[in-house]
Amino acid sequence: MHGFYGRILFVDLSRKRFRVETPDEKVLSGVLGGKGLASHLLLTLNPPMVDPLSPENNLIFSTGPACGSLVWGSSRYGVFTKSPQTGFYSESYAGGRVPEAIDAAGYDAVVIEGKSNTPAVLVVDPQGVAFHDADDLWGMDTHQSEDEAIKRFAKKESDRRFRAGAVVIGPAGEHQVCFSVIENDYWRSAGRTGAGSIMGSKGLKAIVFQGDRRRKLADRKAVQTFAKNLAKEAKEHPQVEAYKSKGTPMLVKVMNEVGGFPTRYWSEGTYEKWPQISADALHDRCEVKPRACLKCFMACGRMTKVRSGRHAGLRLEGPEYETIYAFGGLCLIDNIEEIIYLNDICDRLGIDTITAGNLCGLTIEAARRGRIDIAIDYGDVDAIAGLLKKIAFRQGIGDLLARGIKAASEEWDLQDLAVHVKGLEPAGYDPRVLKGVGLGYATSDRGACHLRATFYKAELSGMIDPDTIEGKAAMFVDFEDRLTLFDALILCRFFRDLYPWDALCETVQGLTGIEASKTRLKAISANISNMVRTFNIQEGLRREDDRLPSRLHKEALKSGHQISEVELETMVTEYYHLRGWDEQGKPR
Repeated sequence: MHGFYGRILFVDLSRKRFRVETPDEKVLSGVLGGKGLASHLLLTLNPPMVDPLSPENNLIFSTGPACGSLVWGSSRYGVFTKSPQTGFYSESYAGGRVPEAIDAAGYDAVVIEGKSNTPAVLVVDPQGVAFHDADDLWGMDTHQSEDEAIKRFAKKESDRRFRAGAVVIGPAGEHQVCFSVIENDYWRSAGRTGAGSIMGSKGLKAIVFQGDRRRKLADRKAVQTFAKNLAKEAKEHPQVEAYKSKGTPMLVKVMNEVGGFPTRYWSEGTYEKWPQISADALHDRCEVKPRACLKCFMACGRMTKVRSGRHAGLRLEGPEYETIYAFGGLCLIDNIEEIIYLNDICDRLGIDTITAGNLCGLTIEAARRGRIDIAIDYGDVDAIAGLLKKIAFRQGIGDLLARGIKAASEEWDLQDLAVHVKGLEPAGYDPRVLKGVGLGYATSDRGACHLRATFYKAELSGMIDPDTIEGKAAMFVDFEDRLTLFDALILCRFFRDLYPWDALCETVQGLTGIEASKTRLKAISANISNMVRTFNIQEGLRREDDRLPSRLHKEALKSGHQISEVELETMVTEYYHLRGWDEQGKPR
């Protein structure tokens, strides 16, 4: 079948063996690659109710049919497992340059089984897998780990088609912090739901991918023509210009102006000092250059160097909007350089900045309410930095926080204060202001996720009134279906305005040769959604889990914005109906 290698690599860490299997073409045509294929494998292979940190929990890396082609936004990979943070389905995606190395190894998916008795590095290439000891890499931060993995284990080839790259974990993954991440290209993170801790639980410090394979496309010339035309048409697209000029930090201004910027650990919707942590502050105070992944003309990344102050010379790609919201808004840090500093700590330790900032905010509230005796408060950068390190190494209070927000809030009797869905904290869009985002948080397979439908786009741009309830789920499902196709291909979310349904149909047909009508693609999306929902129900998901935290219903913002339980239940019920699920949210 075109667009696929027709090869799945299974790696048994326990026995240090591997095998290659050929997937059924009917499966591929029904789910495509990326999220679709990985979800099929996870549902098929994982034992029901498996402990996420046990050897039996599979860890799956996958690229989609678009990776390695000229399709814009396609230099991405996904990693899939059962989350130690939520106990449900885990998916995370990352871009950069390494995804094309993963793809060039020549597999549609790589399934990691079992557990190594000693720290290990895998080298994956078209011939299979080599197993290496990694005792002296264990303990290194993510930057050091990536450098050493490439230096020691990657081949050096002059062939321009040859690709090599590494994915790694830091100390947080080694210590199985439930929200630890997998890093590549230094600053690119498969960042949510704790896939890094799964690598750590398997004794896997790094995987080096390398090769020169390319997928056979159904119509390579058609794909090339499509890509060329898209680049020409999108050159002056407002979204492209916005991301290239300001990156995601532009949302700091947007969200404060609409009153939906979570502040002082979810008690307010605007931060009076937001101009000090905005995109303008970043560009005015630091050296910033746009930076793009491979196969991208959007260049949303901010290659940043701090000019002055105690962090002068610090360099990273970032910070993204979500990191600014998590530390700047929730923790009231009013200096962009200090947010960059905390961003760098999280990247090197290998922890998710959204969850990290939320947990720091909750810890501050616990200290203020006398639930814990720890010197920390809003705006206290050094105390927050120290807490991040304690979490990564599970020292003192960090051991509790490393288990996640559910464990911490129960220990401190702050369940009514803690903001999360299924154990995953929301992104920087308050659902009391953007109610469709609230539907997304409640029903997302991996917890309070803004990316599965990116519905903030629809509500902020005026496509639909944020306060609308009746009928909102219909537009939401259309967004979600289309972006599920993005995750099957795997494409960058920021190309969502450039790939409407007709463009997706053209892309899928050129890559795979499938007769790709909108009806057929929506059926594939629905199939993937049903598989993932079935997986979650197998792991104990109930309708009661598709809820927002009660605090967000009970506490209105100062602006008067609120979302009632009735409003949310109305949208969830309509969503279930449109998905063809029963009243409990089970696929029929």
